Amino acid sequence: MLNQKNELMELVEPIKLDGWAIILGASSGFGAATALALAKAGMNIVGIHLDRKSTLQNAMDIKNKIIEMKKEAIFYNTNAADLQKMDEIIGELKSKIGVKSVRVLLHSLAFGSLKPYIGKDKVNKEQLEMTLDVMANSLVYWVQKLFDNDMFCENARIFAMTSIGSSRNWKNYGPVSAAKAVLEAHIRQLALELAPYKITANAICAGVTETPAILKIPGHEDMIEKAKKYNPHKRLTTPIDVANAIMLLSHPASYWITGNTIFVDGGEFLT
Repeated sequence: MLNQKNELMELVEPIKLDGWAIILGASSGFGAATALALAKAGMNIVGIHLDRKSTLQNAMDIKNKIIEMKKEAIFYNTNAADLQKMDEIIGELKSKIGVKSVRVLLHSLAFGSLKPYIGKDKVNKEQLEMTLDVMANSLVYWVQKLFDNDMFCENARIFAMTSIGSSRNWKNYGPVSAAKAVLEAHIRQLALELAPYKITANAICAGVTETPAILKIPGHEDMIEKAKKYNPHKRLTTPIDVANAIMLLSHPASYWITGNTIFVDGGEFLT
């Protein structure tokens, strides 16, 4: 019988990864945690974030931690959903890191309109389309441009952060809920079309996590309290929980997992 404290630990090899990861939304929350986890596993990081002066230090702190791990870090403070910026960044990366160098792409953009569909302050066409474009459609554009520029290596991984909001609704959450549902549909289609190229695509559905994004949702206090109550572990999901899962799924051995929405929630949504 195995001594769990010693022999099991000896059986588990530490995960080692190489190549480059592009993190869309790298300065906080899931993006920041994943950037650090992948760097710790051996990857170099391209971080794309949009921060004002008041929050820019967050991104710089993440970049510095990656450099302290003796890994390369290239960060851009820009709108990751801007098509022209995408072309500029990918053009620079093609020169700096070379083709067939991107092993992981994480889409973790959380910027959208939190307004009702009906009433005085209802969401308008521009706001609804912006939310869908940033939080869902930009994933497709990034994948298209990276693929067309031959940036993905064989056995590359694409991840997109979704939420239970893709199938549930809260007050004023309609535009984001729609974007998450679209994002999951995009992931399924990308998985289908990229399978011949040995590139996988999965959506990651985290449990309720106290990130800057969730604090902007009306009624988030109630969401947090219910999550603490009903999660079997009696705690919230953390960005590190999610980052560790993405790190594991980035290993070449996960090649047969694609087209899924994978719940990283400690069993929260079982009840």
